[in-house]
Amino acid sequence: MQKRLLILLSIVTLILLGACSNSSPEEDKQEMDHSTMNHSSSGNLPDGIKESENPAFPVGSEAILKEGHMDGMKGATATIVGAYETIAYSITYTPTDGGDPVEDHKWVIQEEVEEATGDEALEPGTKVTVNADHMDGMNGALAEIDSAEKTTVYMIDYTPTNGGDKVTNHKWVTDDELSEK
Repeated sequence: MQKRLLILLSIVTLILLGACSNSSPEEDKQEMDHSTMNHSSSGNLPDGIKESENPAFPVGSEAILKEGHMDGMKGATATIVGAYETIAYSITYTPTDGGDPVEDHKWVIQEEVEEATGDEALEPGTKVTVNADHMDGMNGALAEIDSAEKTTVYMIDYTPTNGGDKVTNHKWVTDDELSEK
């Protein structure tokens, strides 16, 4: 009798724990999965981007990555390749190659959003077309602006903390995602 009660209690516990989750494992993975991100890029810049005159992290300096857009990024030492004044957007989009929607992708910038003009940020909820290829299926994708912030963005080189190959010309990280080395 005790064995049956223990088994029943275990099953009920597992059911309750599963019900407490706000999302499925597939949803959790999708929100954080940047495996299709182009880790290195050519370093080509979008038309109209303006170099920062006095960035917190000057070109050539090193900083520690406080955030991890992908595995091995958080805690890595970054070398600043470029610093630019712009508006950074977090977006949700559905890839043009038929992949699952990507939520809260950080970052695309003002100069990579077709509908963005001038120095005014687009409002959260605005539907836009992305002109960037940070991830497979991103270029030409329809997206929704999740957030916008006027900031300095950095193009960086870094070696992942998980032993991966050196990443060159990674686009983009913001001031808030870097700390002094």
